[in-house]
Amino acid sequence: MSGPPDLKPRAARDRWLDKLRVEKRGASVSTYHYRLKLFVEWAEEQGIERMRDLSGWELESYENFRRSQDLSPITLNKEMGTLRNWLEYCARIEVVPEDLPEKIDPPDVPKDAESSDVMLHHEEAKKLLTHYRENPELRGTRQHVLLAIAWTTGARMGAIRALDLRDFHVDDGDDGPLYYLTFANRPSTDTPLKKSSDGERAVSLPKSVGKSVQRYVLHHRNDVYDDYSRQPLITTQRGRASKGTIRNLMYLATQPCNYGECPHGKERPTCDWRTQSQASQCPSSRAPHHVRTGAITWMLHRGVPVEVVAKRVNSSVSTIEKHYDKPDPIEEMRARRASYLPLLEIDPEEAEP
Repeated sequence: MSGPPDLKPRAARDRWLDKLRVEKRGASVSTYHYRLKLFVEWAEEQGIERMRDLSGWELESYENFRRSQDLSPITLNKEMGTLRNWLEYCARIEVVPEDLPEKIDPPDVPKDAESSDVMLHHEEAKKLLTHYRENPELRGTRQHVLLAIAWTTGARMGAIRALDLRDFHVDDGDDGPLYYLTFANRPSTDTPLKKSSDGERAVSLPKSVGKSVQRYVLHHRNDVYDDYSRQPLITTQRGRASKGTIRNLMYLATQPCNYGECPHGKERPTCDWRTQSQASQCPSSRAPHHVRTGAITWMLHRGVPVEVVAKRVNSSVSTIEKHYDKPDPIEEMRARRASYLPLLEIDPEEAEP
């Protein structure tokens, strides 16, 4: 039996991506495709026709090439990490030498660069949601329920988009109606969850949010179906809202001029940022991911155990602690003070309440 063929970089990349498509969602594979596309094009420009021609020198040269393009440390780290993962696969099928992946050393990333500090802070979220809830014309509108669901569930944009009308539940409870959402993975009809079936869960809603969603369903939701004869919860006049529409609606929903004066000196009636297509240009508006980050941080600061938050928002404890828990140093100090300061008092009498 002959050994492995001398694959070209492009063919080896496609073989790995085909394997990943069985295991990962489309968005992740698209990200890997883009990162490796850059390497494959560079390799072809360098005249590298076979994977076996790669060595530590070429890998180091490619990293220097990408570094010269002023990439952020985290971007370069992820690109080189993906390249190493791909070469580990190639080594496993004996297309490249076994030790080649070890020759890639992704650059270290400063801890404060691993996650963004941009988020919707809980003070802003409270002002926005209070404004929507207390204004009869805005209560239960699409923007209101979109922000309310995102803030109280911490769900990803794709998961909110995937909700159907049947996924909103109102059951009888001992203390009145029990409101909750069920997130279901339905990849065959264009609404996969990021973690596939592992992302399926039921998430309870605060009564105020449940009532707002109920009002939305009764008075503001378009009675439409999507291309698969499903009834989406978040709708447009033509069917299920696209990811782009939900993103733009969130930008609009989080602008501070919704409840007060514009912090950027603009007049609301004439502001171009108030249009759905330009809402993202507002410096104070926030994307769905920023809302998720703020929501998770707020839940943790409210004392919800990290394990409970992780299940609610469909994430891991380690991911939350690394990327989403962004404590305020003053709040942390106050929490420590309440628990431990009496133990540090030099004069015992001063420690008494």
